[in-house]
Amino acid sequence: MRLRNIPGAKEEVGNHPLVIHEPEQFCGRWQQVFGNGNPLYIEVGMGKGRFLMDMALGHPDVNFVGIEMYDSVLLRALQKADELSREGRSFNNCRFLCTDARKLPEIFGEGEVERIYLNFSDPWPKARHDKRRLTSRVFLKRYDKILSEDGILEFKTDNQDLFTFSLGEVPEAGWEVISSTRDLHHDAVLNKSNVMTEYEEKFSSLGHPICKMTIRRNKK
Repeated sequence: MRLRNIPGAKEEVGNHPLVIHEPEQFCGRWQQVFGNGNPLYIEVGMGKGRFLMDMALGHPDVNFVGIEMYDSVLLRALQKADELSREGRSFNNCRFLCTDARKLPEIFGEGEVERIYLNFSDPWPKARHDKRRLTSRVFLKRYDKILSEDGILEFKTDNQDLFTFSLGEVPEAGWEVISSTRDLHHDAVLNKSNVMTEYEEKFSSLGHPICKMTIRRNKK
């Protein structure tokens, strides 16, 4: 899918109060950003932010950070946040970063994050690009550095090949699968508290089954 550049996006993102700039300065100190000791959940590659904002509105006792690499995509999420704020909805527990996911260990301290969400990540279908996949063992090592002892990662996709690849990476990285399904919306247990993303709604309406896995590091 071609990424459409929005003129002026970088400047608008740079001036938005919900965007944290130079986030490395808060590594290990994200409680100061939110002013409380609530659990910290992050979404990596959040796109237009529907999932993250729905989660933030539904869980005011959790702090959420959305991470998106592209200014033009993040801008759409910020515009939605502004729209919801004008309707009286509060996003005091939500912040956004425009950065590369490879920098996560520089942004969050050891054990600082309790949950990571990966929703409909880029599949990078060419074999030579496998290390760029957000569920690769390379990225799982990065997540390992920031997740709390009992932290978990949730991953959803409609790409069956990516899901198969991801399941194979889990044990290789020293992680374990807690739960998995290749048809989330027909799984009565796993779908019970499911929060949809924009892509999830689109793909499921086209008849694509949604895959989901929840994983954690092997207990040492």
